[in-house]
Amino acid sequence: MNGDPGPGDGPRESRGPLGPRGPQESHEPTLAAAWRELAGTEPEAVAVGTELLDRWSEPHRRYHTVAHLRDTLAAAERLRPEVRDHDAVRYALWFHDAVYEGRPLEDEEESAALARRLLTLMGTPSALVAEVSRLVLLTRTHRPEEGDTDGAVVCDADLSVLAGTPDAYLTYAAAIRAEYGHVPDDAFRQGRLGVLRDLLAAPHLYRTRYGREHWEARARSNLLAEVHRWESGAELPPL
Repeated sequence: MNGDPGPGDGPRESRGPLGPRGPQESHEPTLAAAWRELAGTEPEAVAVGTELLDRWSEPHRRYHTVAHLRDTLAAAERLRPEVRDHDAVRYALWFHDAVYEGRPLEDEEESAALARRLLTLMGTPSALVAEVSRLVLLTRTHRPEEGDTDGAVVCDADLSVLAGTPDAYLTYAAAIRAEYGHVPDDAFRQGRLGVLRDLLAAPHLYRTRYGREHWEARARSNLLAEVHRWESGAELPPL
């Protein structure tokens, strides 16, 4: 989920067309297996999977890590009865924060561009490439159109972290703050409060039936608690 305040601090490192730095299994065996199940074992697909896991493992990440990728994929499985194109949804989640430099809107646009480039290198049908790009771009706002079931699943999976236990939510909030460690406290507080209030102002945080039934109430409670923390001057726990 990218809806966090503060500017990025520039690109981290240059990459080649795919940029693999080692075997997929060195990053995350379970995720590597999930990628092979989705994309296959052709050399191009293996290289793209390695590129993605390499990106999700970048050292500057604190929340947008392989754990977030794994959690969003697991959340999408809970929402699978509402999915139309399971492959498009899974590909979109693999790519949705593949570029993460703390630049809201720009990161999503670059992640969508990366999806178009790498999926095309894999020989993915153009219609699927376009759909994955569209789904990735929806994570800029998490506001799919009515009837866009796959968009709703992608957005709800990305926001599922908001419905964690209070302790898990505090860990998430602290990780978001750590990713913006270069932003002064006052600026971060104002930006974060803006994000939280915008989320709370929406009629529904979740667009899927499952999300509204199982996640909505707890997520709103967590968001309200974080708003209170920032307004009262309470500190987030250290990571």
